[in-house]
Amino acid sequence: MSFRSHTRVLIFVAALAVTTPAIAEDAKVTAQAAADRWDQSFNAGDMDALSRLYGPDAEVVTKGAPLADGPGIQTYFANLKSKGFADHKVTVQSAKAKGDLLIASGRWEASGPGDGGARKVFSGNWVNVLERQGDGWRTVLHTWN
Repeated sequence: MSFRSHTRVLIFVAALAVTTPAIAEDAKVTAQAAADRWDQSFNAGDMDALSRLYGPDAEVVTKGAPLADGPGIQTYFANLKSKGFADHKVTVQSAKAKGDLLIASGRWEASGPGDGGARKVFSGNWVNVLERQGDGWRTVLHTWN
């Protein structure tokens, strides 16, 4: 192999090494931006904006039965908000792009009603699968524990 061939191989390998973390970071930035939009919509009580963040075939897997339609998803989160849940915050820890899908996971936190009327902080794990649809990313699967 000639010097030129070695140089081309080294440049290609270096480009892969730089590109792979950049792609992963882009996925995480995109996922965090989507999570931030969700947090802003929920915290503002804007359930119309929140429901537009979901795809038409989205499924939200709750502790009870999964919700699989826009009005059901909107009603579910409106009921949580009306019970006093607030200050919702998602921190994306991992995100992977797979074609038109973005798989994101991390932690969620929110304050809500606790014993005796005191405020309590709730938190847990969070997973979202987003799909590139038309003008942006829409959640197609959302679950947490």
